[in-house]
Amino acid sequence: MPDASLALAPDLAVDLATRILIVDDDPGIRELTAAFLAGHGYVVDVAADGVEMRARLERESYALIVLDVMMPGEDGLSILRSLDRSTSPAVIIMSVISEEVDRIVGLEMGADDYVAKPANPRELLARIRSVLRRNQAAASATPSSGRPYLRFAGWRLDPVGRQLFDPDQVVINLSDGEFRLLLAFAEHPRRVLTRDQLLDLSRGLNAEHFDRAIDVQVSRLRRKLTRDDAPGGDELIRTVRNEGYMFTSDVERR
Repeated sequence: MPDASLALAPDLAVDLATRILIVDDDPGIRELTAAFLAGHGYVVDVAADGVEMRARLERESYALIVLDVMMPGEDGLSILRSLDRSTSPAVIIMSVISEEVDRIVGLEMGADDYVAKPANPRELLARIRSVLRRNQAAASATPSSGRPYLRFAGWRLDPVGRQLFDPDQVVINLSDGEFRLLLAFAEHPRRVLTRDQLLDLSRGLNAEHFDRAIDVQVSRLRRKLTRDDAPGGDELIRTVRNEGYMFTSDVERR
């Protein structure tokens, strides 16, 4: 079967927001998914493994990657781990419905969403639209020139550049999931947020409820917000028993 990208692309000048890469070792799933998404206005390329994916990424820019987890050789989670999530396209992982651990780990590693396999094409389409809409809204929320930062307790969070600076102006490395979680806290300070609300704010309304994933990411974020000479992460993100978490610092946007 010919490459879906060659058969389906209407011209060479393709809007980045419509270009998607499907990474799956099953040729039938690759081509059927590509054809379905192409029928809904997307330009779709396909790759059978991580090697082909990286070759595609060197030649093209994509808005989103649909990445299968269970692949022989280098699996989807290893591929996801190798991506620079600050610059790579959005990622939706697909995993067998019984492999809940894979899905939790994938979200913790920075995947934007997931779909259980065998995937319902319409559900996948809805997830893709949701992730792209959310990312486009985040990108346009703050002007590129003179953009404000979110400042709290001596820290500085750049919502557009996706960087966190500590009180000494050192950049603190955050995973995509940690960044989204901190942004959700900073945009809703001094409010108790349930785990469900944090999932909605950091993953979108289509995210299923995985309390453990939120708890793990909160724990990791607290460690990164801890300094000897400043309020620690446990103080900035307070656990509210039987309810959720609260970001305790005032936040200024400037």
